[in-house]
Amino acid sequence: MTEAMRRRAAAVCSRAAVRAWEYRQRMHAKGVWFRLRRLLAESSAVYAIPSSQIERLTAEGCAAEPVGLELEPPKAIFFVTAERAERIAGARKLPVKIGAELLSARCLLLVRFP
Repeated sequence: MTEAMRRRAAAVCSRAAVRAWEYRQRMHAKGVWFRLRRLLAESSAVYAIPSSQIERLTAEGCAAEPVGLELEPPKAIFFVTAERAERIAGARKLPVKIGAELLSARCLLLVRFP
């Protein structure tokens, strides 16, 4: 085997090791961002709401998304209909992207694409 082939084989093995590590991390801390991006990819709109509305949403039967509890500080993230999101007092619309506004909000409502 030539030296060039050894370097190429080492590079392939290195990339495979990194890929395997990243795949294992999906259900751990690194996977939180993947799961959060996946929620946002399913959303047509995002609203920040006051913390006082959490109890009302859970009483109505809305379940919080588990990825919100994995963040620090924990966030309450709910999927609701567009009509329901517009009826909540104090709801303000945010851009559908991971940014400072979204990460600073404690409670989020997501609206799925129709």
